Amino acid sequence: MDRARLSAIAHRWHPVAAPVSDDALARLVERAAPTGRGTALDLGCGSGAWLLAMLAARPGLSGVGVDTSGPALDAARDRAALAGMVGRAVFVQADAAGWRGEPADVVLCIGAAHAFGGTAGALEAARRHLRPGGRVLFGDGFWESGPSERALAGLGAEPGELPDLPGLLAEVGRCGFEPGYAHLSTTAEWDEYEWSWTGALTEWALTEAGAGEREEALGAARTHRRQWLEGYRRELGFLTAVLHDVA
Repeated sequence: MDRARLSAIAHRWHPVAAPVSDDALARLVERAAPTGRGTALDLGCGSGAWLLAMLAARPGLSGVGVDTSGPALDAARDRAALAGMVGRAVFVQADAAGWRGEPADVVLCIGAAHAFGGTAGALEAARRHLRPGGRVLFGDGFWESGPSERALAGLGAEPGELPDLPGLLAEVGRCGFEPGYAHLSTTAEWDEYEWSWTGALTEWALTEAGAGEREEALGAARTHRRQWLEGYRRELGFLTAVLHDVA
């Protein structure tokens, strides 16, 4: 199966592609979004959950979401239509790292730092698109504990690939940003996200997939479940923060 299609199916039950609850998402977008009229840009928007939540919270905002995944963008456009946001929310299939567009009042980049080579690259890109005085809503992973050998194996990561939380915040500071409000994902949020990911994919495999895709999808769900439960559960953390540009 195409990886982008598999991921879009796996995120059906939890369209927020991060271990963040709906309540936490609402608080984060409320504190990051500008008041009045303005624009938002979501770099690596996936199926658009963050951008659409921000536009719902601020009727004066319009926004652009950029992602490489066609299936995720199709889902984002469907959600925008259901929410009555056609025209306010535009979704573009492109490489977020190379995107060139108008400056925005708020830039979102959540769980997509890998597309920019890491935290520093993602925040450098966010600044290029940010109007003076704007804010960035940024989300990235860190080691909550460890990492143990099994956690590294579960993620396919090297020991120094992710920082701990102080290290992640230090990198944010080196990039010229000051954290304001932030949210640390809980174990319950991680569990809900991972069970939704594997559960949605499993249900699709058993009820909708054709014969050629059923076993592939089930295999992907089983592998992901094992990597999470036997690997990085309770070791991998996730920070989502409202950042102020102080450079």
